[in-house]
Amino acid sequence: MTSDEQLILDLQQGSDGAFTELFLRYHERVYAFFRRRINDAAQAEELSQETFLAVLRAATKYEPRATFRAYLFGIAFNILAAHRRKSASASLSSTSTPDEVSAPSGTDPATVMYVRQAVERLEASEREVLLLREFEELSYDEIAKILHAPVNTVRSRLFRARMALREILTTAPGNFGGRK
Repeated sequence: MTSDEQLILDLQQGSDGAFTELFLRYHERVYAFFRRRINDAAQAEELSQETFLAVLRAATKYEPRATFRAYLFGIAFNILAAHRRKSASASLSSTSTPDEVSAPSGTDPATVMYVRQAVERLEASEREVLLLREFEELSYDEIAKILHAPVNTVRSRLFRARMALREILTTAPGNFGGRK
């Protein structure tokens, strides 16, 4: 199997097949990235498409300084930030609750919603680091590049996020005391 980095380099040389392969590998993950942050499924899909168009447009500028995955989620993160700036609707804010809940089979939907609400209570910077690490499964270095922050800052934010999440989850159900 061809590496992601080789595929983006092939795309720079004009390979349509390389773009198709990257799209097939990452479309669902990019869509899930937006879906965890945006209430509207159609809007999440639109932003996913916008992300891949940006990859296509910027392919000639790609330099293999980081993994393709970090590059891709960096683009998605920037598109999300631009979307949030443009959006005047509170229903599209980062604290909205997605109407689709994806959970491992056998997981109680009430538990999933409880955890989702607890994550929403985290400070924005901590929540973003937690989502990038736990859901997008990015490394500390990749997250640092996306957020333009030192690796130690990523580590400390992730630690604080996990501690705050633990505190929120150990409070009585329905009582989301702690921080907002």
